[in-house]
Amino acid sequence: MRSPVRQGGGPAMLPPRGRRRRRLRERRSVQVIAVLLGAALIWLAWSVGSALTTPGGGSIAQRLAEWARGHGLNPVVTFGEWLTYSPPKVGGKPSFSLAGPSDGAPNGGPTGATGTGHHQRSAVQYAAPHRLASPAGRPLRGEGVWRVAYSVHHHAAIYTTFLRPDKVHTAYVAGIVSMNPRLLKFQLRPGAEDPGPGGYGGAQPVVNPGHRRGLAATFNGGFKIASAMGGFYLNGTYRGGLVKGAASMVYYRGGGLRIGVWGKHLHMTPDVVGVRQNLRPIVEHGKIPATVDQNVQSTWGATLGGGYYVWRSGIGVTRTGRVVYVYGPALDVRTLAALLKRAGAVEAMELDINPDWTDFMYYRPGGHPANPTPVNLLPDQVQPPARYYALTNRDFTAVFAR
Repeated sequence: MRSPVRQGGGPAMLPPRGRRRRRLRERRSVQVIAVLLGAALIWLAWSVGSALTTPGGGSIAQRLAEWARGHGLNPVVTFGEWLTYSPPKVGGKPSFSLAGPSDGAPNGGPTGATGTGHHQRSAVQYAAPHRLASPAGRPLRGEGVWRVAYSVHHHAAIYTTFLRPDKVHTAYVAGIVSMNPRLLKFQLRPGAEDPGPGGYGGAQPVVNPGHRRGLAATFNGGFKIASAMGGFYLNGTYRGGLVKGAASMVYYRGGGLRIGVWGKHLHMTPDVVGVRQNLRPIVEHGKIPATVDQNVQSTWGATLGGGYYVWRSGIGVTRTGRVVYVYGPALDVRTLAALLKRAGAVEAMELDINPDWTDFMYYRPGGHPANPTPVNLLPDQVQPPARYYALTNRDFTAVFAR
């Protein structure tokens, strides 16, 4: 067998494979690239590991999605949600009864806390809201009927009911809540990861033992602040600037809550202790804006212009000041807005979306008023009733009896 011959006559001197590898490793550029790659992998492992192990709740998938959103990968997460999205089924019946027990308390439980004070108020201020007509047509038994979930000083403070959202997705149910601010106080609470660590005047991302007496309800906040098209303010600490034109929940000293457009209906005053902004209003002056879908466009979540039917939540205020909360599956933005308006909201905004981040719990004092039992309003919501009894990674609202 002939040896390879170089031009010039002699056999070719091919360097052994090991020598070529050694020369490659000895190149400074390769060494630098190897060091940078190793550092990047170490940082990635540490960052993702921290996201998966930090207290605050959430599944592995939720935490990975949150980590990705926090590191500029919103389009990647949104694309993944688009790939995995499956539209809700058409027709069918709900998986649970919409009729409550006859004693006026949901699920046969107590109607809430009783206090020592006596409120001299007119009966109108505590009257139950009018029964709601079903968007699905002929109502099921109990559909749209208000039931007392929580009472203060023997007055009904929180009413709840259920509605099917439209005539097409009749197997799905939205939870509707009507809260009386004359009997309740609203507190904005930070999340451990969003808005993240800060002073917040001592406000905690959890409802700790010893601070649960009079707890009436809890519900989720809005989008991640970086994607909310607005900011967050609590007890002197800002996370992102407050944006004029943004839909806002504004919390006041003494526990008051107002909902409207920042810079238009609502402004910073010495009495403001908290502001949570999220997108643009979905009900304004009693009307649903024609541009409601575009007003909530975002790369956060599988919204794609607001057209997707997913779990959504929203909050509004009525002409008489009652606070209305709505959440449930198979909702697009316009349907959510229509449900809030149907419940009496004249100003309303969307909160968070997707099943991992939408929830409403009310609390039963029973024989342990200092540690009331949490109850999910919708039995098919993902988050467990005691979610806010443990450290949570997203901001939320805690509602207490006055």
